Amino acid sequence: MPSYQRLGVVPPKRHTQFRTPDGGLYSEELFGEEGFSGVYSLLYHRHPPTRVSAIAKHADVCQDEWPQDVHRHHHLKTRGVEPGGDPIDGRRLLLYNADCAIAVARPTERMAYFYRNAQADELIFVHEGQGSLETIFGLMPYREGDYLVVPRGTTYRVDPAAGDQRFLVVEAFGGPIQPPKRYRNAFGQLLEHSPYCERDLHAPSELPAHEELGEYQVRVKVNGQLMTYTFDYHPLDVVGWDGYLYPYSFNIGDFEPITGRVHQPPPVHQTFEGPNFVVCSFCPRKLDYHPLAVPVPYNHSNIDSDEMIYYVSGNFGSRKGVEVSSITLHPRGIPHGPHPGTVEKSLGAERTDELAVMVDTFRPLNFAAAAQAMDDPAYPFSWLE
Repeated sequence: MPSYQRLGVVPPKRHTQFRTPDGGLYSEELFGEEGFSGVYSLLYHRHPPTRVSAIAKHADVCQDEWPQDVHRHHHLKTRGVEPGGDPIDGRRLLLYNADCAIAVARPTERMAYFYRNAQADELIFVHEGQGSLETIFGLMPYREGDYLVVPRGTTYRVDPAAGDQRFLVVEAFGGPIQPPKRYRNAFGQLLEHSPYCERDLHAPSELPAHEELGEYQVRVKVNGQLMTYTFDYHPLDVVGWDGYLYPYSFNIGDFEPITGRVHQPPPVHQTFEGPNFVVCSFCPRKLDYHPLAVPVPYNHSNIDSDEMIYYVSGNFGSRKGVEVSSITLHPRGIPHGPHPGTVEKSLGAERTDELAVMVDTFRPLNFAAAAQAMDDPAYPFSWLE
């Protein structure tokens, strides 16, 4: 769990009078999980966050399914996803279940509004591009390889810099996205055997002063709908906050791979856990060093999970035919493993330069309609000689 952070100005005692320079009162807000029992932060606003001037329904959140008549492996070629839209409405949903949803985006437009996902925590992996995440907690710059962890209910806007942008987005519906429990001690501190530490987690570091008045829209995703809330003041009006709940970034390049004499199973690459799913980072690393080691993964059956891998860069040693931005889905109940010829080719290799993000879900994933056009129907037969 991220540690205590403080940014801007806060009063010396919580829930007490905190006055503005002209003698008025700042408005305190508790931003927390699990009612009053989970982690939280206290935010201090120039205006009451309840002050809304208009409310309207923007749209339904459509989730059209591509039904599966045959249970098989899939290869989705997302490299050619048409660029377009902004970082929110440009998302293309591909896979989902009751616990999570997985989408890709190649935005080309700036956001003319702010966004708040009130029904899911978000993990945004920046495959290409850089820019800034403007949040109620302050500014958070992003670059290629960053995981952006955004707690549900956070008001934010993605401000991309010039150039191509490509994101992989995971939404978690039933709970937070956080470092795995086995990496943390009883106080939440990351342990010595964790593949990263608190120094690698970057909270917002700048809290701009927003005193502007006008008309500002916040699109709120909740109950399967998008609502538009209109405010007569800038929605990022916080002057200070402190606590344990806030967005942060972690760059995949700061993950320290765990290796061994023989091939290590995927859990050693785990980076985050969510409700009924895990996220792993396959990073460049030295390979197994037993004299008879087989560096590529052994065949394994997904009895209890669906395995999705998003290929970022490098040469993925156990696979043929995948490309940058490919997604493979190896569903439960049927084995998968290295493609023919890759085992022999890997023998004697000392390192790999692969970079990939894996999401393992413990409930079956459904396909969204957009996935059908990207699917390679020949992939299930790619293990034939």
